[in-house]
Amino acid sequence: MFTASPAGLATNAIAPFAPQTWSWRGHFIRYVVQGSGSPLVLVHGFGASIGHWRHNIPVLAAAGYRVYALDLLGFGGSAKPNLPYSLDLWVELLVDFWQQHIQQPAVFIGNSIGALLSLMMAAQHPDLTAGAVLLNCAGGLNHRSHELNPLFRLIMGTFTALAASPVTGPFLFDRLRQRQRIRATLKQVYRNPTAITDELVDILYVPSCDVGAQQVFASILTAPAGPTPESLLPQVRCPLLVLWGEADPWTPIQRGWGFQNHVNGGIDYEFLPIPETGHCPHDERPEIVNPLILNWLPRVFTA
Repeated sequence: MFTASPAGLATNAIAPFAPQTWSWRGHFIRYVVQGSGSPLVLVHGFGASIGHWRHNIPVLAAAGYRVYALDLLGFGGSAKPNLPYSLDLWVELLVDFWQQHIQQPAVFIGNSIGALLSLMMAAQHPDLTAGAVLLNCAGGLNHRSHELNPLFRLIMGTFTALAASPVTGPFLFDRLRQRQRIRATLKQVYRNPTAITDELVDILYVPSCDVGAQQVFASILTAPAGPTPESLLPQVRCPLLVLWGEADPWTPIQRGWGFQNHVNGGIDYEFLPIPETGHCPHDERPEIVNPLILNWLPRVFTA
């Protein structure tokens, strides 16, 4: 019997969704499922979890969809083993989750790293993927050194070395995960200040207290960046909806506008910017994002 850690379940953000656990390769994975109908799979971003979808799950489920959301291995209430993490590992997790729990083409909806994983599912596993919704899609799991100027490359290299060190890594991680530091970071990447609540801070903070969280952080910092969205887009044959917060300082909207140049011309593709919104549109502006997704989904499931 696999159960999520007490720390991973301390927040009330997912309590209404009756979290369950599933054993994957000997590690417990926390997930929720709500509603009935065509399947949607929600994939969170770096450091987030199921709770980051708390404003979306009930709305999508009430509209007639069966909504799945899971904590990726290493995050949220899922296990945090000391492994070499990568985008490929999480895609394998999503594929196995689909085979175990869904078994019909689904729409994958992701934010940041979760959007890149959703795009990988669309490109690499077309039989499993009916469509994908990308919210401020990350360019990779990590920065690519050739994309950085020399000064920032030096800064990031030094930070990564310190964070990955068994000597300095735990101390640095403990400083970074403090609630006040999390809130300060949210203020940088959210443009809707009312969305930065104590509950949101706890969604990010509580799992960082789990045993193994620091090793996961260090592993991800040193992991390969993985494929770029631009390399994946030409392979996609299913409908794509790309939503982008215009004020995102981490993944600027200019990159999203450039996606059009790489999309296969034969697919149903739509790009919609969201004004006055940062990196996490689904959480910052759910009153805007939820209707946009719901208005688009019939183009997938009734095609």
